[in-house]
Amino acid sequence: MPRWLPRAMVLALALYACFQLGSWAFHQLIGLLINILISFFLALAVEPAVSRMSARGMRRGLATFLVFFAVIIATAGFIVLLGSMLAGQIVDMVEHFPKYLDSVISWINQSFHTDLSRVEVQDSLLHSDWLQKYVQNSASGVLDVSATVLGGLFRVLTIFLFSFYFAADGPRLRRTVCSMLPPARQAEVLRAWEIAVDKTGGYLYSRGLMALISGVAHYILLQILGVPYAPVLAVWVGLVSQFIPTIGTYLAGALPMLIAFTVDPWYAVWVLGFVVIYQQFENYMLQPKLTAKTVDIHPAVAFGSVIAGTALMGAVGALIAIPAVATLQAFLGAYVKRYDVTDDPRVHGRRERVGDSALVRIRRSLSRDQAAEPVAPTGGDGV
Repeated sequence: MPRWLPRAMVLALALYACFQLGSWAFHQLIGLLINILISFFLALAVEPAVSRMSARGMRRGLATFLVFFAVIIATAGFIVLLGSMLAGQIVDMVEHFPKYLDSVISWINQSFHTDLSRVEVQDSLLHSDWLQKYVQNSASGVLDVSATVLGGLFRVLTIFLFSFYFAADGPRLRRTVCSMLPPARQAEVLRAWEIAVDKTGGYLYSRGLMALISGVAHYILLQILGVPYAPVLAVWVGLVSQFIPTIGTYLAGALPMLIAFTVDPWYAVWVLGFVVIYQQFENYMLQPKLTAKTVDIHPAVAFGSVIAGTALMGAVGALIAIPAVATLQAFLGAYVKRYDVTDDPRVHGRRERVGDSALVRIRRSLSRDQAAEPVAPTGGDGV
């Protein structure tokens, strides 16, 4: 046996063991890494506001706290308003449930010539086996739901804590990263950081402005139609339609349509028509003007990036996909060499027909032949 073979086998086993250990550690820490990634993008989003407040003499930690406090207050207010709306709808459904049940039973009796009563239906439902099993399963799943809620709250707290540190200690973090790189690389890192701040903050601020415009427009429509909970529904439409790209408007419009249907079925049709018309106005008039200087990427690229981000990291990837792609596009744009485009009709989407081009060539050849023919001199007698 060669001398190097045992050493090579030990080295290969050690490398395999390190790979397995690293893979296990990565899978165990994937949740923490995703939380750190979300925190980093959230810190980039609030960086412009924190920098402006810090430039006016306010301490950076206090400025970061005020910004995050405003975000928390706005989020909590939206959740409370949405919860009150859902609670009100559930109470109304419970109060009117006997009327709905009576109408359904009367329709069944008239259509199928049966003799059902509400008391019999309620007794059969209360004493059914599947209802008892459902109640038992729900009681046993209370602990799982509680654990899920507590885990979600802990994750939100972790994200906000990391985001606060990233935003408050942003300059120190940049100095730490640059201290480990040569001067040429430091300039590239700082440039990439600045582009990421501009694109992420610009994306969120432009989306927030479009959410405000969308919410006001839908609030006016719902108020005119007399749909209940118009302010909450308007906030819902504005946020969901803007932070879920491409299809968010239609997903957000489903809840107002459902509430409007309970008032009048024709109101749901009016809401659907307004949602479709406003989506076209937003895509072709409003969004290009607001995002031209912040996130200038093609809609197809945005939609594909959202799909890719969802496939990789779920809802988190869908939220950070567009600013990440915009940052990468802006950073790589300085390293892509570009040339002047030739003046060809096909560049502008026009193609010459074969018959027309052949006719043009024939006319050119005839004109050249006529120009080449000698001209006979003419005398005074016409000879």
